[in-house]
Amino acid sequence: MLPLARLACRDGRILAPDFSGHGARTSEAGAFGIPQFANDVLGFLDAEGITRADIFGYSMGGYVALHAALRHPGRIGRIMTLGTKFAWDTQTAEKESARLDPAAIESKVPAFAARLKELHGDRWTDVVRRTAGMMCELGASPALGDGDFRSIPHRALLGVGSADEMVTLEETGKTARLLPSGGLLVIPGMRHPIERADPELLAGKIAGFFSAGETPGADPSHRTNKSNIEQTP
Repeated sequence: MLPLARLACRDGRILAPDFSGHGARTSEAGAFGIPQFANDVLGFLDAEGITRADIFGYSMGGYVALHAALRHPGRIGRIMTLGTKFAWDTQTAEKESARLDPAAIESKVPAFAARLKELHGDRWTDVVRRTAGMMCELGASPALGDGDFRSIPHRALLGVGSADEMVTLEETGKTARLLPSGGLLVIPGMRHPIERADPELLAGKIAGFFSAGETPGADPSHRTNKSNIEQTP
């Protein structure tokens, strides 16, 4: 995330905190889920003396950003998501969590296992297992529902790759329409892993969104319709 952040904002202040149980915080016990991660964001802002921040959230990070905006609307400015799974039910959770078997990852995708170890240390397997558990919890009881999305007034751009194997254009577009100030960005050919994205293209989209205008609350001019559904070239 940090190389992408440096490309997207060469002059502003970019911060990339670890969620509980991730990265440098893998040894932490306690809660592991969307509400806790949203609290992590607010705690991090407090620790840094930041009153209000714009957030780019990839995958689960986008869901966390919207949850934080719902619970603490005054602390969050604009939100951009990429590859965020919005539609959760038990069947979806079972399918996605089944992919998170540390032994299978290590044997079938050793490069991915090595990357996870680089990010989270020797306890990367705990992160994977706890993430699978979190997905099952979301399947049984999603942290955000349609009514919640309708109650988030922040200007938000929801991005999805047309070849994303985890997130559908349909669910992303539906959520963008539910948000009072939501927009949709479709990136043709992009799959779910952010490492496979064109960093210059993606950084340009991020910079363009966050540098345009103010950070309003509800603004009907940003409602998702045919005029503000954007596709990259």
